[in-house]
Amino acid sequence: MSSPYIADLHIHSPYSRATSKESTLVGLAAWARVKGIDLLGTGDFTHPGWFARINGMLEPAEPGFFRLKPEEQKKADSFLPLAKGGRPGRGCRFLLTAEISSIYKRHGRVRKVHNLLFVPDLDAAARINARLAGIGNIHSDGRPILGLDSRDLLEILLELAPEGFLVPAHIWTPWFSLFGSKSGFDSIEECFGDLSGHVFALETGLSSDPDMNRLVSSLDRFSLISNSDCHSPAKLGREANLFDTDFDFFSLRNSLKNPAEGFLGTIEFFPEEGKYHYDGHRKCGICLDPVRTREEKGLCPACGKPVTVGVLHRVLELADRRKPFYPDNAPKFHSLIPLPEVLAELLDRGPNTKGVLEQYWRVVSLFGSEFTLSLHTPVEEISSRYSPLLAEAISRIRQGRVIRNSGYDGEFGKITVFEEGERAEVRGQHPLFQQKPRSAVKKKKKITELPLFSVAEPVAPCSVGARAVLNPEQKAAVESPDPYLLVQAGPGTGKTHTLIARLAHDLDNGAGPAGIAVITFTNRAADEVRERLFREAGTRAGEVFVGTFHRFCLSLLRRQGPDLAVVGEDTREMILRTLFPGLRIQEMTQLREAILEYFTGENSDARHIDLRVQRYLTHLQKEEAIDLDGVIPTCVRTMRSDPLFRGSVLERITHLFVDEFQDLSHDQYALVRLFSGGARIFAIGDPDQAIYGFRGSSPRFFHEFARDCQATVITLVRNYRSAPAILAAAAAVIEQNPLPDKGVRQPLAPQSARVAIPEYSLSPTPQAEAEYIVQRIEEALRVVGDDGELPVDRGDGAGARAELDRLLPVAGRKHNESGEAQPRPG
Repeated sequence: MSSPYIADLHIHSPYSRATSKESTLVGLAAWARVKGIDLLGTGDFTHPGWFARINGMLEPAEPGFFRLKPEEQKKADSFLPLAKGGRPGRGCRFLLTAEISSIYKRHGRVRKVHNLLFVPDLDAAARINARLAGIGNIHSDGRPILGLDSRDLLEILLELAPEGFLVPAHIWTPWFSLFGSKSGFDSIEECFGDLSGHVFALETGLSSDPDMNRLVSSLDRFSLISNSDCHSPAKLGREANLFDTDFDFFSLRNSLKNPAEGFLGTIEFFPEEGKYHYDGHRKCGICLDPVRTREEKGLCPACGKPVTVGVLHRVLELADRRKPFYPDNAPKFHSLIPLPEVLAELLDRGPNTKGVLEQYWRVVSLFGSEFTLSLHTPVEEISSRYSPLLAEAISRIRQGRVIRNSGYDGEFGKITVFEEGERAEVRGQHPLFQQKPRSAVKKKKKITELPLFSVAEPVAPCSVGARAVLNPEQKAAVESPDPYLLVQAGPGTGKTHTLIARLAHDLDNGAGPAGIAVITFTNRAADEVRERLFREAGTRAGEVFVGTFHRFCLSLLRRQGPDLAVVGEDTREMILRTLFPGLRIQEMTQLREAILEYFTGENSDARHIDLRVQRYLTHLQKEEAIDLDGVIPTCVRTMRSDPLFRGSVLERITHLFVDEFQDLSHDQYALVRLFSGGARIFAIGDPDQAIYGFRGSSPRFFHEFARDCQATVITLVRNYRSAPAILAAAAAVIEQNPLPDKGVRQPLAPQSARVAIPEYSLSPTPQAEAEYIVQRIEEALRVVGDDGELPVDRGDGAGARAELDRLLPVAGRKHNESGEAQPRPG
């Protein structure tokens, strides 16, 4: 039996770059109810880590759709309790989706096209993952970059998941799309060749709407879908799709093939709000319409460089109609402004400010969901139950009576409802919240502000100061006067706690905050250190540098060249394919390895450098750029070869703190040794937890630091995390690790009296062992805690999986750094 529903089919997981860590399955399902969305794409099923979460947290529902398992649905229901949207009696459903970034050469040009994959079952997704893993790296990003022709990707889908389908993503985006002005095609057939008939839907993207697409007659046979492509759950539904079909994968697919069978249309951004609607040059602040761009011959009138050609320009290039054409009963579309932006305009505040968020949650609680208000609630009801001014705004939006300032070259546009003077006039006629006199307002109970995300349990503030709860070993590490200190901190011994206490101690004893640099292994660890240091040391923490080796070295190099650009994996791939268009896949892989060896090898010699590597380096030099893998070694070479540079750095940095010291590479250790000529150094870590040998790190540098700098060594031996039986089992394994100079390993002393029974398992391969551990931890996370409640900070396995990610890189999971949450010795 059919019934209307709303679907957002293009989202991303935390495994995609620049994506919120709150984009978990639980968080996405909860926010879908806030928005009023019934069906979400999972996104990123090609990433092994996310695919494991999909397997572990979802279960089959309607054919081809999945739902949260009961224990996960319970967390989603309590995640944002004011949310009332979604299908009556049901939680949000998920459909298996993924986005692939294809970069390849076709017809003499480099093409960069993003495509969405839709499959009905986990087995089909697993088959596709296995095939793609043999083609390229699907572990490094939730949206993998593959040197795979779009046509060949479609062929793989049709072979391995014949009931699935492919949709070209955001087809007009300049840089990465089917029709993109920078690297796309002029027709579907040019891209997909003999398989073009298997493509029946296109995603239009934020910067275009159906009116624009229906100017191009070659698109008449396609359903035009719209999705949020969101990287944060609060952005769900900024574009979405409306269906009236049976609620299952196959009915949805058939309605896209034949829109008369239930594809009602889309919810759209006003296209001018999209960040590539007009042409322009962001660096110069130049925004141009297509006519002006042609008058300027495609060049920026300010600097003379080529502008980024936007979506409207590109549509008009391919258009063969003056007006959009719609057949009878064609799908409709609704252009909306996201509700937080509407409220922000009415309140004259930023959309993320406290007052706007308070009113957003108030509206959701009154009307059930954002889409219920924006699409269905009568204007009179909005006026009577909430505000005449909001009612007027919603009425104008539904009629398209808005003020449009177009986005360009990566800058979002701005859509407003009222002219400035008009808004003030209307506000005078209709107070926004029916405000009472001030005396009455004072007596009214204040609306409680609800946080945007509430899964992660906040770290408890330290009311007595971290240094007040140091055990003897930690106290020695914090108060030692020696200039070079090496702290060996095993698991659960309070490593981060000790590091923060030492930082605060040095600040209290005269160390200038601007002269302190704290090097962490990940950005996430840096965020934690920064937050905890701020609680311990106050505003002084704001001047302390906290970041990764890469960020630290880049900040030093940019003191010489402020405009130095960094070339990451995506851009490197594009440059290599441009410089060496004829290389086969195996040759390109060898070239990547040669570049990595040049940057990270301990014995790299410029006299024997691969000529292709030299060509790549020369290109970067001309572009005033540096490869991401070359940031640290370049900084080391510069400090060694340029006495003035080194002197200025050592004069500035007086205290150097290095976390996870056991995972240092040759270049990272060389950098630390260069600072031993002037700065005080505090290094902390555990050589028995060194796991990144495959990336060039080695625990030998941990021991060499003690010898080379004659550092004082302090060992933290009290474990506050694990039961005695667990420590004994771990010690039996760790004792097999060799020690330099016949050293003696100090055993950890358990501080917990908890009882635990070790479980033994013999695995045939390291990969099998890693997957077994993943499975057991995921099973453990589904067990109710000692207090009878499921801990909110474990709602998606974040805490244990962060530790798992650190310990099991062979399982293809992201490296994350977890830390102690309590101000206690462990």
